Amino acid sequence: MKTKENKILKTIISYLIMTGGVVLMTVGVYFFKIPNGFVTGGVSGIGTVLGKVAPILSTATWISIINIVLLIIGFIFVGKETGIKTAYCSLMFSGLSMILEKIVPITEPLTNQPFLELVYAIMLTAAGSAIMFSQAASSGGTDIIALILKKYTRTNVGRALLYTDFLVAASSFLSFGVGAGLYSMLGLFAKAFLVDGIIDNINSCKYFVVITDKPDEVSEFVIGELNHSVTKHTVVGGFSGTEKYMIHTVCHRMDAIRLRKKVKEVDPNAFTVITTTSEIVGRGFRGV
Repeated sequence: MKTKENKILKTIISYLIMTGGVVLMTVGVYFFKIPNGFVTGGVSGIGTVLGKVAPILSTATWISIINIVLLIIGFIFVGKETGIKTAYCSLMFSGLSMILEKIVPITEPLTNQPFLELVYAIMLTAAGSAIMFSQAASSGGTDIIALILKKYTRTNVGRALLYTDFLVAASSFLSFGVGAGLYSMLGLFAKAFLVDGIIDNINSCKYFVVITDKPDEVSEFVIGELNHSVTKHTVVGGFSGTEKYMIHTVCHRMDAIRLRKKVKEVDPNAFTVITTTSEIVGRGFRGV
């Protein structure tokens, strides 16, 4: 029963995190990308171009239509769970865009500083995308193609986004002029690197090597409180010649603070090495 409750809680937290990512992306797209004609890729970029060259439908409507088509492709190639999460994020993104069009209509940029607005457009959309990717979801559209490339070619997300969005960004030269095109290409490359950086930061964990006289207390805390395992073996100090235990374990960043405090508490003389890793594959962390 407890396992089921934990699974439900984990799912709720995941959807709350995804919702935050969608809100960030929507704000970046609606308030900064669309008014300036920044086309850094994605369905929002395609929608921005089509909204300009085929104004029979609004940008938000174009985004919704394209998303529906690509969502079907997503369910086929990236799996049911990711497909459901992507459908949720995609529909929320489209819905929020339409709501903003009604309550906060914007026909021109917020300021006369295009570079400043490009910075906000990149930061908000990249952060939103990275948050969704960290939960095995996406906002739909060309992000789905990036997930497919990542799944079948092991290409990292940022590079996959760069591949899928390059032609979309390049189209802004024809639709919005050289200025907007140059800004769009700059934004595309910046977003690709920023997404990878944010994902690595979100996924970062701590690797502990603890040399101690009290391996049992440390091991019991890691296994019982942090719900992770340990690897331990005896070692001999080169200087002192004394025998001690070396413990290896990995944990999430928040747990690292607790573990460091516990090691200091049970063995003030323990020698601890803590390093940061951007990816851990295995039980309790990420799948293969």
